[in-house]
Amino acid sequence: MSVPQSIDHSVTGYSLSHAHWMAKASDLAYKDRATIEQQARKWGFDRVLHHETRFTPPFPLEDTQAYTMASDRMIVIGFRGTEPVQIRDWLTDAVTPPVPGPAGTGYIHHGFGEALESIFPTVRDGLAELRDREQSVWFTGHSLGGALAMLAGCRMYLEEPRLRADGVYTFGQPRTCDRLLAKACDKGFKDRLYRFVNNNDIVPQMPPEPAFTHVESLRYIDSEGKVHTTLPFVPGLVDRVGGMTADVFAPASDGVRDHFVNNYVRALEHNLA
Repeated sequence: MSVPQSIDHSVTGYSLSHAHWMAKASDLAYKDRATIEQQARKWGFDRVLHHETRFTPPFPLEDTQAYTMASDRMIVIGFRGTEPVQIRDWLTDAVTPPVPGPAGTGYIHHGFGEALESIFPTVRDGLAELRDREQSVWFTGHSLGGALAMLAGCRMYLEEPRLRADGVYTFGQPRTCDRLLAKACDKGFKDRLYRFVNNNDIVPQMPPEPAFTHVESLRYIDSEGKVHTTLPFVPGLVDRVGGMTADVFAPASDGVRDHFVNNYVRALEHNLA
């Protein structure tokens, strides 16, 4: 298998190749508007919308950003994440209680609820505007962006089932919701929702269980960069310890280093090369 030079606009299901392109689309969400539009055109998307809102939650976060790019066969919505240190502070804030999840199903982290609510209307309206040829729809994001991609996809499905996305790919996503909403997502997005975790990435380990949890569809990237669909507990533990001790001079930095979006892109490229 080789690394494809362009995204396949006709894809309908899961593949490592498509995961690689969704990781690149997540990375693109961190760029400025001009760069996003230029890259989208290179990838074959002739229309781009930008979504940005500013609000003041009780967390060190000032805005929420996303973009939607569309061709005549595919629409991709990418949500921007945030810096590892910033989201760590954000997720460990225990002052505010959780809030009801999409369509009143379960509950979610208060900050995620605020961030999603601030941008969801423009994302939903943008999708309605651009989806004029029954294109496939994909949500993606890294870090905080992964949480928002998951929640936006779930909200559209739970509130308007006809708008269910063809797939949701997240990278380094934090725990986002309670078990009730996670179960609803697992049911509604069976074989459509994929959560990638790179070895010791610290962000997917927050906020703490059991209040918050993850959806089931894990894709684990080991310390050598190989993607696993399943990994038994003991081999997984050994691998995580191996990743932590790879840098003898800064073992504690592994959890932050593994979170960087470029390391997700690089690992997926490694699996395709």
